[in-house]
Amino acid sequence: MKRISLFSPGTIANISCGFDVLGVALDEVGDIMHIEETVEPGWRISAITGADLPLAVEKNTAGVAGLSLLNAYKSKVGTHPGFHLVIEKKIKAGSGIGSSAASASGAVWGLNELLGRPFTPLELVGFAMEGEKLASGVAHADNVAPGLFGGFTLVRSYAPLDIVALPCPNDLYAVVLHPQIEIKTQDARSILKTQLSLKQATTQWGNLGGLIAGLYTDDYGLISRSLVDVVVEPIRSLLIPGFDELKKTMLDSGALGAGISGSGPSVFALAKGSDQAHLIAQAIDVNYRKWGIDFEVHCAKINTQGIKILNE
Repeated sequence: MKRISLFSPGTIANISCGFDVLGVALDEVGDIMHIEETVEPGWRISAITGADLPLAVEKNTAGVAGLSLLNAYKSKVGTHPGFHLVIEKKIKAGSGIGSSAASASGAVWGLNELLGRPFTPLELVGFAMEGEKLASGVAHADNVAPGLFGGFTLVRSYAPLDIVALPCPNDLYAVVLHPQIEIKTQDARSILKTQLSLKQATTQWGNLGGLIAGLYTDDYGLISRSLVDVVVEPIRSLLIPGFDELKKTMLDSGALGAGISGSGPSVFALAKGSDQAHLIAQAIDVNYRKWGIDFEVHCAKINTQGIKILNE
């Protein structure tokens, strides 16, 4: 019998200027997953704690992603052993920090390990995207890619799928405020415009290029100047109570930049150094109490490893 326990990280998608193409993995924030080989064939989810989510494989993001991998494995070798999955959900659904992606990524990564790594990280992204499709209606990779690769990732192309792992300055931290309200990804996508002006497009391209250049050169000033979103944030920010004041508090507290994490409602800031990150966390903790909404604040170093095996 084979078994694996793993930490599947939360992620921030878009990173302001990289809608649907940029993402980054977080330390400390993530789900715990246990996968065990069974005598009986098949793929089952036997328990989920921390969230009221379906155990039926075809209705669960981890289930669908894992099934996609196992079907591909069966095509390779003609059969596959049975497995069951237990999920300890630590990331709330609809939080904007990659809850569905953590489940999908963790499932395919763990299965791949138990099967002897027959698939590449890029192939794992493709399987995990099937789980994202179930969750949001769109098979996007900007959360599952950093979860599987670690650090920052760029989705250069979806057809064919092409993921680029980006470098990360060693002293880069993320602060995330999660208001306890739910914004469904499908709803957040439905309000977006389908056309851009040329001015918007060129501004966004410049910021995306600048951010990637800043990551490669450890240029925190360039990273800061590039964390600007002129496409999605002006629309989605209307769904988040107190967004403008919260973002201003983050910037006034020394954040390199701030924006919406994924489709929201979480709001993130990037910071240079642990001390600066904790100052930002303290400031927004005080600031957001006035809204009368329960919230959580996460302060985490960028996770450059991605999914991690846990010692039991």
